[in-house]
Amino acid sequence: MKIYTRTGDAGQTSLVGGKRVSKSSVRLESYGTVDELNSHLGLLALSADAVDPESAAFIRAVQNRLFNLGAYLATENTDISIPPSGITPGEIEAIEKEIDRIEASLPPLKAFILPGGCQGACQANIARTVCRRAERRVIALSETVPVNPLAIGYLNRLSDYLFDLGRHLNNLTSTPEQEWRP
Repeated sequence: MKIYTRTGDAGQTSLVGGKRVSKSSVRLESYGTVDELNSHLGLLALSADAVDPESAAFIRAVQNRLFNLGAYLATENTDISIPPSGITPGEIEAIEKEIDRIEASLPPLKAFILPGGCQGACQANIARTVCRRAERRVIALSETVPVNPLAIGYLNRLSDYLFDLGRHLNNLTSTPEQEWRP
């Protein structure tokens, strides 16, 4: 099978189910941004592997959930009660537990900190900002079509996790955090 089809050359693509839509639609922006986030997480997992294999394994599990979320967003659905496959309240709680695990080793946050530090922390912060954008895009989509609230909640909690993960990776590599100086 060839990777190219030429069916998108005029600026349209197919959703799951075959409906053709503009590549500039808010739906494509939402699942395209989730896909971008997933790609950043792949790179982040490589950095995390070197200092915290447990975090790297968690990131890879999140990547699977994000793939499911992308498929959900690429499917025209009118039933808001149907959540993305694999995204449950329990999965959001799993993110919270992972946040709690890594926060237990972090010094208290006393000031705003600049994104940066070690390579893994930088990648976590890039992923965090892309995650926030994905969340905004999914919210924009939810203003036009039904979207299960778990999709938004998952991205919101994931961005919190990515912030703390950056701090955690800096801590593990003894890289000092840089405070914001207004």
